[in-house]
Amino acid sequence: MIDWLQANYVEVLGAVTGIIFLYLEIKENIWLWPFGIATSAPYIYIFFVSKFYADMGLQFYYLVISFYGWWKWLYGGKDESGDTLPISRITMKLSAVLFIVSIAVFGVIAYVLVNFTDSPVPYGDAFTTALSLVATWMLAHKILEMWWVWVLVNAVAMGLYIYKGLYPTSVLFFLYFSMSILGYLQWRKSYFEIAKH
Repeated sequence: MIDWLQANYVEVLGAVTGIIFLYLEIKENIWLWPFGIATSAPYIYIFFVSKFYADMGLQFYYLVISFYGWWKWLYGGKDESGDTLPISRITMKLSAVLFIVSIAVFGVIAYVLVNFTDSPVPYGDAFTTALSLVATWMLAHKILEMWWVWVLVNAVAMGLYIYKGLYPTSVLFFLYFSMSILGYLQWRKSYFEIAKH
């Protein structure tokens, strides 16, 4: 066990900070953003070594969006108590735009992975990456329905990581999948409590 931990300490560190990130996300705690930064950094290396190139690129995006999300939650709008950016619901128009963006990003990433990399799972990698980009943008804007996007992403990603033998990351994504459902329920409760006032 000690040998395995020594050989996989970067992945374990990323998984642990990822779990803390998810807990803070569910609690709507702004400290999720620094933990998002701490989670993304080791995963750049992990995904490079595992040849998940789109996921590696996604970690760079996460670094940037974490700073944006941190700013957005601090200064992007206050709820009635003046505390934080309130949870919102997605509109039909925004749903359509995000769907089109997801398809376009998937197409570009899949094309690059198929034609210019040795990725063993180019379409799966492109799928999870495209939807993750959209879901993280939704998180920065505190849109409730982003949780359902994460449910889908985490389920597919978990299968891909099992396939590649990234077992600590697979466990992390199983937790992400389960906690995405709980996160939706928690945020939905918060949304309706604020809406009552």
